[in-house]
Amino acid sequence: MPVAAIVVMGVSGCGKSTIGTSLAERLGWTFEDGDAFHPESNVAKMSAGKPLTDEDRWPWLRAIAARIGQARSAGAPVIIGCSALKRAYREVLRDGHADLRFLHLTGAPELIMARQAARTGHFMPASLIASQFATLEPPDTEADVIDLDVDPEPPAIVAKAVAALRRRGDLA
Repeated sequence: MPVAAIVVMGVSGCGKSTIGTSLAERLGWTFEDGDAFHPESNVAKMSAGKPLTDEDRWPWLRAIAARIGQARSAGAPVIIGCSALKRAYREVLRDGHADLRFLHLTGAPELIMARQAARTGHFMPASLIASQFATLEPPDTEADVIDLDVDPEPPAIVAKAVAALRRRGDLA
């Protein structure tokens, strides 16, 4: 069954926006950055260098899940970049959406921290990357998740993602 939505997940700085945008262009889908779904209070907290709590994240995740539902109802597939660090967070996104897949961008913490430190204009300071890795519950046993190493260049990552999705029958 073709999927209606893909969540590109992983810690901040792993390349969710870069890979999500490129994948959306390749598939002719829409890409939306999960950061846009954060309430202002979350952005202010992260900008101040404070990690979010589960309570901070629930409204954000429900907003993303609602967007996935809208895309599905409209028959307009969407790719959303969302950290989805814990299994419970992914469950909120999955609820009622069997046609959702996750692409988990993985890589060495040193590589991702260096990339995050080099970013400009983003509210997430590199100092919070360690807390993201500490929060991450790897989706090793979750059947709807495809792991992708972030070390290669983005076009190679996107090609691997498309090939894996096609092998699974997730793309029409």
